[in-house]
Amino acid sequence: MKFEQAVSVQWIADFIGAKLVGDAEQMATGINEIHKVQKGDISFVDFEKYYNKCLHSAATVIIINKEVECPAGKTLLVTADPFSAYVKIVKRFRPFEPANKMISDTAEIGEGTHLQPNVFVGNHVKIGKNCLIHPNVTIYDHTIIGDNVIIHAGTVLGADAFYFKRRKEREVQYDKMVSCGRVIIESDVEIGAGCTIDKGVSGDTIIGQGTKLDNHIHIGHGAVIGKNCLFAAQVGIGGKAIIEDEVILWGQVGVSKDLVIGKGAIVYAQSGVPSSIEGGKVYFGSPVEEARTKMKELNWIKRIPELWEKITKND
Repeated sequence: MKFEQAVSVQWIADFIGAKLVGDAEQMATGINEIHKVQKGDISFVDFEKYYNKCLHSAATVIIINKEVECPAGKTLLVTADPFSAYVKIVKRFRPFEPANKMISDTAEIGEGTHLQPNVFVGNHVKIGKNCLIHPNVTIYDHTIIGDNVIIHAGTVLGADAFYFKRRKEREVQYDKMVSCGRVIIESDVEIGAGCTIDKGVSGDTIIGQGTKLDNHIHIGHGAVIGKNCLFAAQVGIGGKAIIEDEVILWGQVGVSKDLVIGKGAIVYAQSGVPSSIEGGKVYFGSPVEEARTKMKELNWIKRIPELWEKITKND
C-alpha cells in the first residue's frame, strides 16, 4: 500500500512508540510485506532468522524487535512487538470505511458496464468499460477491474487475507494481520460463480489479462496469476503463489503458498502442488510429478497383487 503522501520516519517512530536507529531524515512512502517491498516502504521483522533478509531488502524503513547494526541508507524502528506496530500503521492509513449504499459514491464505473441486481461495489472501486457483473457479486473497497470482464453470481473480490500471528500465551491465540492490499482484475478476464479472491496483506492480488476461472475457485492473498491461464472448478491457490502465463489447472488442484508454477504448465485434476514446478510440462499426483512418470508408477502399484502372487507361488 502506498501512502497518499510521504510521512517522516520520526512521525512513524513516535506514532508506534519505537526507538529510531539510523537515518532520521527519511520519508516513508508506503507499507509492504517483505516479498513485495520497494524503496520507501516500511516492512517489519520479528524473527531473528529473517533479520538478514529484511535488513537487506528494498525496504527503507524496518520495524524490528531488537536493536542491530543499521545498514547504510535505512532506518530501523525498534519496538518489542513489530507485528502490532505494523497493524497500527495499517489501521491509521487505511481505516475501515463503512458502506451506506450498494454502490459507493466513490466508485468509478466505465461506459457500457452493466451491474445485475444486488451487486455490491465498495469504496474507491474502479471498474472498466463493457463489463458484466452478475447478481450478488461483492466487490470490496479499492478493487480494480479492467475492461470486458465478466464476473458470475456470488463471487467475492477483496476479502481479507487469511493471515494471523499466533500468541500461545493468550486465551485468544490468533492476532489478525489487518489487510490493506487490493485485488486487481485485468482486462478480458472471466470469473465463475461462487469464487473468492482475497486482497493482499499490503500488496496486490492480481489476475492477469485473458485468464478464465471456473466456479468455486479460491485465490489466496497476494497471489499473482499470469495472462491467459485456465483454472477448472474448485482449484485453490495459496497466498503469494506466482502462477505464470498460460498455466492450466484442472479441477480440484491444490497449490501451496510461496511457490512458482512456470509458464505453460498443465496440472491434472485432484493434484497437489507443494513446491515450485517448471513450465512447459504436464503434471499429476499429490505431490505432483511429471504425469508420464506418475502414470507408470500407478501402473506398477496396480500390479503389486499380481507380483506378490508370483512371489508366493515361487516360495
